[in-house]
Amino acid sequence: MYLFFRAAGRAAALLTLAAMFASPSTAADAQATTAAIEATQSVVTFDVAVQKPRSLQDMVASYVDFGNADEEQLCLAKAVYFEARGESLEGQLAVAQVVLNRVASGVFPGTVCGVVTQRAQFSFIRGGKFPPVRTGDACWRKALAIADIARKKLANEVAPDVLWYHASYVAPSWGRRLTRCARIGAHIFYS
Repeated sequence: MYLFFRAAGRAAALLTLAAMFASPSTAADAQATTAAIEATQSVVTFDVAVQKPRSLQDMVASYVDFGNADEEQLCLAKAVYFEARGESLEGQLAVAQVVLNRVASGVFPGTVCGVVTQRAQFSFIRGGKFPPVRTGDACWRKALAIADIARKKLANEVAPDVLWYHASYVAPSWGRRLTRCARIGAHIFYS
């Protein structure tokens, strides 16, 4: 598009120069030259589409699994899959963000896989290992998308200092000494 406007500017300049050096033989020729110059110098208006932020639903729906997820994304997707697959996309994203917040905190292990497999942190982990995932399941595809969105920081549900959560149907003792930040679906989040 830049080249179009640049070319239009050159054309206007050339017509202006031609008009200055040409000696119109009649008043009609002078008017025609003036009209041509004014036509090329007119303001060109166009609509610029303002890109609105995509919704979380749109981002998940447009996610394409190319099969190239690294181990960290797979660990994060498994955490989402086992912890929150029955939750809303916002709830799934919040769980993913807590895992990433822990990685960044300096208090927990420095990798996603280290955080997720840390002893006594996630109830679905047994002996430091993940249970099998049904990779053909639509829930798995959503979990992969949520993990990708969370890692790329394309959407936010919880603040960076939110490091804990639990299901709303349990009341762990550690919850009393933390600051409750949000309830998203069946999970309560703390900082």
